[in-house]
Amino acid sequence: MTKEEKLELIKQYGKNEKDSGKSEVQIALLTKRINDLTDHFNAHKKDHHSRRGLMMMVGKRRRLLDYLMKKDIARYRSIIKELNIRK
Repeated sequence: MTKEEKLELIKQYGKNEKDSGKSEVQIALLTKRINDLTDHFNAHKKDHHSRRGLMMMVGKRRRLLDYLMKKDIARYRSIIKELNIRK
């Protein structure tokens, strides 16, 4: 992920370009990295060391989504719809 892509996601989901702590921003950044790694694994099937990092990112995103669901269900529903996380 390039610096410009990261800033674009932060601007889109945060209050301003420096608001990277908001749950929605963190979930969006993790989703982008997860999608990039998923493409990587289609080409490199035996890269198990990176797969561990992917599983850790998926777990962190899951915990953030659970937190957001407990705090504000409307924000949770909007973020999963925008990022197309749930099928």
